[in-house]
Amino acid sequence: MFPQASNSSTTSLPEHELHAMMVYNFIKHFKWPNEKEEFVIGVMGDDKVFNALNTWYGDRMRMGKKVKVVKFPYLTDLSTCNILYLGSDAIGFFESVRNKIADRPTLFVTAGAGLGEKGSSINFRNDENKLKFELNQKAIDRANLKVSVRLTSLAILV
Repeated sequence: MFPQASNSSTTSLPEHELHAMMVYNFIKHFKWPNEKEEFVIGVMGDDKVFNALNTWYGDRMRMGKKVKVVKFPYLTDLSTCNILYLGSDAIGFFESVRNKIADRPTLFVTAGAGLGEKGSSINFRNDENKLKFELNQKAIDRANLKVSVRLTSLAILV
């Protein structure tokens, strides 16, 4: 059995594991315009999130597609990503990465204060020791993605 994100507000899991679980579970709440046989989750700047995603979900099937987890070096070609997670230690590259994927169908997930308002699709944040996420509908629309009402109802809209 592989970890699944839950709606529980209390957990003893480390934050990087929660991020990995939530990123993986976002797959079922979004629709991409150009469906491919392989689903690519890219990670920049966070080895712990990458290792958790790759160990738990790499080469597994999700929504009828094989999940591939890829560690991307900074400012490389990101055109193959369905989801791109930018870790907190790579936040300095936020604007460059955002501009690079601006017109691509890529769900851009971040973990940094104010990044949801600056253009990431989803941004993790801690409120009163609870992990929550912001959802930027304009960024999602710009990426030509469709998001489920259920996920939208759970998010902090920015």
